Amino acid sequence: MADSNGTAKTAESRARGIRATGRRRKGPTRRRRVLTITLCALVSVVLLGGAGLGYVYFKLNGNLKGVDINAALGQDRPKNVDNGSMDILVMGSDSRAGKNSEYGTDEGAARSDTAMVVHVYKGHKKASVVSIPRDTMIKRPSCTKDGKDVPGQQRAMFNTAFEVGGPACAVKTVESISGIRMDHFVEVDFTGFKKLIDALGGVEITTKKAINDNSSHLHLQAGKHTLNGEDSLGLVRTRHGVPGGDGSDLGRIQLQQTFIKALMNQVKNVGVLTNPTKLYDVADTATKAITTDTDLNSVSELSGLAKSLGSIGSDKIDMVTLPVAYDKVDPDRVEPLTKQSKQVWDALHQDRDIPKSAIKDSAGDKGGTDSYVR
Repeated sequence: MADSNGTAKTAESRARGIRATGRRRKGPTRRRRVLTITLCALVSVVLLGGAGLGYVYFKLNGNLKGVDINAALGQDRPKNVDNGSMDILVMGSDSRAGKNSEYGTDEGAARSDTAMVVHVYKGHKKASVVSIPRDTMIKRPSCTKDGKDVPGQQRAMFNTAFEVGGPACAVKTVESISGIRMDHFVEVDFTGFKKLIDALGGVEITTKKAINDNSSHLHLQAGKHTLNGEDSLGLVRTRHGVPGGDGSDLGRIQLQQTFIKALMNQVKNVGVLTNPTKLYDVADTATKAITTDTDLNSVSELSGLAKSLGSIGSDKIDMVTLPVAYDKVDPDRVEPLTKQSKQVWDALHQDRDIPKSAIKDSAGDKGGTDSYVR
């Protein structure tokens, strides 16, 4: 480590968790983790049953917002490999504007909190999800926002790509580090996630031990729980109160991945397909919560995606974190493990399963939180 204070400061930094920005925190904040927010919306739209959305086509179609990623990026992208697989960048912003102001001060620009690359394999029977920690130090490419050029940066946090260049820059950054062209983009905000969980009637989870985190205002005894939207937000952002956790954002990502699978199972068992009123409420909430690329921002396109991917269950999804190590310059950041990260991206590019050897030495999948919540 480059830190002159040695291992003591490094351990302290890791215990605090990786910082979201370059500034020191003044105290605990009510940050809602958009990693879960984004995939939740994707899962809800994709798995609830595309055919049922059609009966309220025009109403739901008016809810959707789209960003023309293809026009923004032009030809400066990886080759589109037409092998039957699909890659979707799922992410969210940490904007504090509007109703999101209760989660912190609006500083005028949004960042991506955490992003996931969802790779759907040929045949659309299984998928792999790669979480990219928000504070991963990467080479950010040059981008354009509102007609203005944004210079690239040799060493930048991953989450700044969304901040300086919006969704198109986030997509371009992911494509530059992975070498994989993203077929689609989905984004959701804090308030949308909470409303979506409430519309679903909550999510059932089981904790093996009590969770007590004053920072996230979450207090759960060991046992079964049905979490509403607010408690779900507390769960997916907690990092101090989970037994076995390492107190970092890396451990929190692992917890979020466990929650996502619980949510997927819940979506298939809440009766929305046999209850038109509930189906409408969930579909209305989900379509209001998300922003997609323009190839997806219609009910007909989402319905097609739903029919294509609806058979993928949580047991057919492999979730990993991009192989990383704590940054040598700043222990509050992480950096990709070059060899292992290449293994991950090469596997997805070739439509193969991610090898276990790729994450063996990574700090990203050692949080220990997944064994306490299911």
